[in-house]
Amino acid sequence: MSVAKVIEINASSPKSVEYAVRSGLKKVSGTVKGIQGAWINETKVVTDGNGEITEWRVNLRVTFLVE
Repeated sequence: MSVAKVIEINASSPKSVEYAVRSGLKKVSGTVKGIQGAWINETKVVTDGNGEITEWRVNLRVTFLVE
């Protein structure tokens, strides 16, 4: 029988949502092994005074197998 656990992380990137997701998964994979997948729970942006996006932020739920 397999047991999976879900953790929630936040990540950001000045480039895009994809880069934010990739950087978050790369960082968490340094300490969490057996990552099976992730889903974006929430997406946010930071803007400058003119309404231009300066940073993309994502809230991820990461699933991994418990050994």
